[in-house]
Amino acid sequence: MAMMNRRRVLGLMGAAAFAPASARVMAQASAPSDPFPSRPITLWVPWPAGGATDLTMRLLAELASQRLGQRVLIENRAGAGGTLAMPVLQQAAPDGYTIAQLPQPALRAPHIQRLLWDPIRDTTPIIQLTGVTFGIVVPAASALHGVDDVFAYARANPGRITIATNGVGTTPHVVMDELFARRGLTYVHVPYKGTSEQMLAVSSGQVMVGVNSNGFAPFVDNGALRLLATFGEHRTKRWPQVPTLKELGHGIVATSPYGLVGPSGMAPAVVKVLHDAFRSAMNDPAHVAELAKYDQTLDYLGPEDYGRALREAFAAEKRTVERLGLAKGGG
Repeated sequence: MAMMNRRRVLGLMGAAAFAPASARVMAQASAPSDPFPSRPITLWVPWPAGGATDLTMRLLAELASQRLGQRVLIENRAGAGGTLAMPVLQQAAPDGYTIAQLPQPALRAPHIQRLLWDPIRDTTPIIQLTGVTFGIVVPAASALHGVDDVFAYARANPGRITIATNGVGTTPHVVMDELFARRGLTYVHVPYKGTSEQMLAVSSGQVMVGVNSNGFAPFVDNGALRLLATFGEHRTKRWPQVPTLKELGHGIVATSPYGLVGPSGMAPAVVKVLHDAFRSAMNDPAHVAELAKYDQTLDYLGPEDYGRALREAFAAEKRTVERLGLAKGGG
C-alpha cells in the first residue's frame, strides 16, 4: 500500500512537471499574434525619388509612422509608367507590412499589354488620398503660346514635334494620343521615368513639349516653363489664368486619383489600422500644405468606396484603350 502511494505521488509529481510546458504550448497555440504593426511597414512608390508624388508620400509616411508607432519606410520602384509596384504586391504576404501607392496607369496597363498581375484581383484597397493636376508645358522661350499652337506646329511639321510624358500608357500619354488622333496628327513621344528629369529636359529645350503631373509647379513658378493648359474640371487656384482642356473645347477631364493598397487577402482588422492611421495623416495640416504646393487637394475614400471606384475606373480604362486602339497582344 505504501509502495502504491509512493508511485502515485511520483506520478502526480511527474504530471505537474510536464503541466507548465504543456500549458505554454496550448497558450501559444491559442494566443493572438503580436498586435499590428509590430515592425516597420514598407510603402512602395512607383516613381523616382525627388518627384512631387515621392515627396508628398514621404511626408505622409512620416506622419502615419507617428500614429502607427512603427516606421513606414518608402521604397521607390520607378519605370513602366508607374506600374512596377504591382508585381511586388502580387508576391507579398497579405500581412499589412507591404503596401503601395496605386496610380491610374496600373488600372490601364493590363488593357494595353499582357501582364501577370491584375490591379483589382491582386490588391486590397486601403484608402484613396488625392488626385493629380496634369498640364501641358513648354520652355519659357517657346513660340508655342497655346494648345492650338501645338497642333498648328504639328500640322505644319508632320512627325517633328517632340512631346515628353512620364511613360507609355500614362494619363498624359493617353490624353495626348487622343488629342492628336482626333486631328490626324503625329508626334514623337519621348517617355521619361520621372517628372524632375522630364521637366529639366523640357525647360532646357531638349524636348519641345512636356505633359505631366503637377511636379512641373516649381518650374512654372520660377519662370522656366510656361503652362498652356491643365486637365482638371476647373481652373486651378494656383494658376487661375491657365485654361483647362475642357474649357478649350476638347472635352477631356483627367485627374488620376490615387491611394494606397496592399496585397490581396488582407485581414479587415489590419486594413482598418492602416486606414485610420493614413486618414489621420492625410488630414494633418503639414500634409495638406505639402499637397497644396502641387495644387493637389484631398480626395478621401474609405476601403469599400475606394474599392468600388477602382473597379469602375478599371472598366472605364478598358473602354478608353479600346476606343484609342491601344490594346496589344489581345490584352
